Amino acid sequence: MKNFSVLIIGLSLLFFCKTSLGNEQTDNQTGVQTKTSAENTLNILSSPELNNLATNWAIEYGRLNPDMKIAVSNMTENQTTTVNDLSFISEETGETAWKMVIGRDAIVSVVNAKNPMLNEVYRQGISAEEFAQLLSNPEKQNWETMIDGGKNVRINYFIINNESVKTNLSNFSKTNSEAINGVIVANAAELILAVQKDVYAIGFCKLTDVRDASTNNTIEGIKLLPIDKNKNGRIDNFENIYENLSDFTRGVWIGKYPHDLCGSIYAASSAKPTDENTLAFLTWILSDGQQFLNQNGYSDLASVEIQSNIDALTGTKITEAQSHEPFTSKIWLLILLGFVVTASIITAAVGYRKNRKQIAVNEDDNFAKVFNEHSVTAPKGLYFDKTHTWAFMEKDGNVKVGLDDFLQHVTGTLNRVIMKEPGEMVRKGEKILTIVRDGKQLNIYSPISGIIVEQNQKLISDTSVINSSPFSKGWVYLIEPKNWLREIQFMIMGENYREWLQNEFTRLKDFFASSTRINSVAYAHITLQDGGELTDNILADLEPEVWEDFQTKFIDTSK
Repeated sequence: MKNFSVLIIGLSLLFFCKTSLGNEQTDNQTGVQTKTSAENTLNILSSPELNNLATNWAIEYGRLNPDMKIAVSNMTENQTTTVNDLSFISEETGETAWKMVIGRDAIVSVVNAKNPMLNEVYRQGISAEEFAQLLSNPEKQNWETMIDGGKNVRINYFIINNESVKTNLSNFSKTNSEAINGVIVANAAELILAVQKDVYAIGFCKLTDVRDASTNNTIEGIKLLPIDKNKNGRIDNFENIYENLSDFTRGVWIGKYPHDLCGSIYAASSAKPTDENTLAFLTWILSDGQQFLNQNGYSDLASVEIQSNIDALTGTKITEAQSHEPFTSKIWLLILLGFVVTASIITAAVGYRKNRKQIAVNEDDNFAKVFNEHSVTAPKGLYFDKTHTWAFMEKDGNVKVGLDDFLQHVTGTLNRVIMKEPGEMVRKGEKILTIVRDGKQLNIYSPISGIIVEQNQKLISDTSVINSSPFSKGWVYLIEPKNWLREIQFMIMGENYREWLQNEFTRLKDFFASSTRINSVAYAHITLQDGGELTDNILADLEPEVWEDFQTKFIDTSK
């Protein structure tokens, strides 16, 4: 019955395509239907900084569609678009009647490659607070105040004349834009020359301003200035994205770079596009054309953004041609749809009786929840350790410890725990617990040193209480602490924990983005896209090898 229904549905859809599309053609590259026309011409206006990208898109799309002619020209100051024009613009261009994000760019800080403190700069990085001092406090515009061991020399800083650069810097550093008092330069060439001449200078511009297209790296004599995103005084391994532009653009994509320094590039028009040639071109840009963003110093979109944009472009519009289909085609369509619906109902009824449990599982998969910073509960008053455990001192001086909400979201519902016995001595950073799901396990490390007074017996009969109530009923041990006052200095609370979690989500995305084991159809469901949203219980159904990788590359590196 199932195979018969599938055959009927396939034949029906084939017949529908033939009868309903008539003389229309389908663009093999985009899947968007386009009418044959003697005037397949598209006019593109581009902001000057986007001209190379726009030209590359036009050339490649023209190669794939020889009948299509695309003319690209630079947008002049205060120029407005007509209904027939499509524009590619940067964020600072202003409001238009219609615009859609098609890529990301980045505001960067650059230094002279011969700066004698470059090694220390790359080891320590510069935090948002240090940038704030540099931008607005003349007394702090000194390398001695920017990095440990810095020389007592003044920092001259230069800002390219671009409103979005100044705005994003202001947002990132929490500085009033009016207080930013650097030297404004007219264009990228002037900024590059200024930094190349002054070995101690810093420049602020867009990434594309300092990109050498021939090498896909920064222009000779210029280096990107690393940002200490988690404000711990060093560039950690997961923050190290500044050696080359390929690593950097990928880091922007994944989320390793500060959000406030990321901008957008748009497709814009005086009205929402309805012309089928324009829709086909935009859909190609949002799919196959995304690869040209990295090649031009930009970052591509997450898959969820791409699909949302394509749906907005093509999902609801009913074209004039469709509304004037022959009446006979509509009759055949109704007959076929009725037949398909009947066959589908019969198939569903039979399948439901045979596979009710499997259907329930599939329904859960289809509606997988998104896992992000808003998913994690973090009660105030608890000390959190970087091993994803928490600690809380009771009135009697003993300390309860458990797993944080982040980790239980990653693993999914646990089936078993392997605990230490009361009376055992544990030291901070030593294995204190093993959590198990369907035979796959992770070792968890102790946030404190002390003697185990009690283990939570509820976890033996119902381990899932860790997932449902990690901070109350799901506690793991009661411990008599030995070095409490010293060890809590290495833990985090409240907003500091929230800020730290942002970096943990970045590390988590990076782990799954770089793991070779998940680059297959079998694991395609775990993320909406590398760098996009993660799905809840992301490790739950993955193989033991992935859990082992997660142990060594994520959990163990946090100790």
